[in-house]
Amino acid sequence: MDAGSRVSVDGGVARGILGRSMVATIVTACGAMASFYLLLSVVPLYVAQGSPGSAGAAGLVTGALMASTVAAELAVPALLARFGYRTVFVLGLLLLGLPTMALAVSASLPLVVGVCVLRGGGLGILMVVGTALAAELVPPERRGEGLGLYGAAVGVPAILGLPAGLWLSEHVGYTWVFALATVLSLAAVGSALALPTNRPAVSTARGGVLGGLRIGGLARPAITFAACTFAAGVIVTFLPLAASSRELPLITAALLVQSGATPMARWWAGWFGDRHGHARLFAPSIAATALGTALLARPGAPVAVLVGAAVFGSGFGVAQNVTQSLMFARVPEREFGRVSALWNLAFDAGMGIGAVGFGVLIGAAGYPVGFLGTAALVLAGLVLVAVDRRGPADAPRPSPAPCPPACGVGQGRESRDAGA
Repeated sequence: MDAGSRVSVDGGVARGILGRSMVATIVTACGAMASFYLLLSVVPLYVAQGSPGSAGAAGLVTGALMASTVAAELAVPALLARFGYRTVFVLGLLLLGLPTMALAVSASLPLVVGVCVLRGGGLGILMVVGTALAAELVPPERRGEGLGLYGAAVGVPAILGLPAGLWLSEHVGYTWVFALATVLSLAAVGSALALPTNRPAVSTARGGVLGGLRIGGLARPAITFAACTFAAGVIVTFLPLAASSRELPLITAALLVQSGATPMARWWAGWFGDRHGHARLFAPSIAATALGTALLARPGAPVAVLVGAAVFGSGFGVAQNVTQSLMFARVPEREFGRVSALWNLAFDAGMGIGAVGFGVLIGAAGYPVGFLGTAALVLAGLVLVAVDRRGPADAPRPSPAPCPPACGVGQGRESRDAGA
């Protein structure tokens, strides 16, 4: 979206972050994410308890959710160009919320997988639309901070939802958790009515969303981030299963620590990156994510688990903002939908592959070895970080946007990131 389009969406060229449309985007996305995170660790546990010892079944439901999410994300840029932001966002909310109560009928694996497929389609729509809209609604020189604020806000449901879902399922039963998740998603439709109705321009890039993987300046951050989300998929799905029943309160606390650290780190990374360069945080974020994963290899060690959750959450939050900011800085605004879809695809594909792959291998390797192996995979991403540091010469360059003199410093910093 060019500067003129930003006027039509948000009622004026404001250099701040929190315009009317941005607030509506955040509120709507928070309702959706609350519904999502409330069930993220609950549904695998629900299935595993229905099929004792079935780690593969637990991984399959998360994998089905993420696979469906990825498939939907590929279609979102075209849907946005055809129907506009508001309509597509409402569609995502309905898909996420309406099927959820069917989970209360049975813990049968085919039924649960079917529900997860529908919910994943809604999640994919919401992820891409929210990120693309947030990137367009803030001025370019504050995009990292704006994305960080959006990420922090939509991370708040994770702070409450992940541990609350486990606690509620234990104390009030699964049916009430499913009902609450349904209500949260459908209630967000009200705030979605305040979203802009404009239709973003159709991307002129060849190859669609996946074509971005042929561009090193986009592929390297996306693939590196996917390794981090692989670890996230392992942790949210299997950390509760790796612990004994008496250790479940510790795991609940660890998920609370992790989900609290992630959005705060994401917001801070955006603020820091706009002022000092986003690329500076790339390698430290990957190293911290790997270290935190390794510390979680012993679920029965309280100190290691809590420290590991904090370190992982911080590294993961910074990695989210860094990769997102670098990728948006390397394309013109008409490609924001494509980049949002590619980044979210990396997020969800990594989580899904982590859940399914770990579930298949856990029987032979065991949980401690599995967590350490996951940490090694994340650490290997530093190779791509080193390559990216030499300069993404093949990355498309953003088109210059009209800007008052005061924002020249911010735009220069974005150019450094694009070549970092």
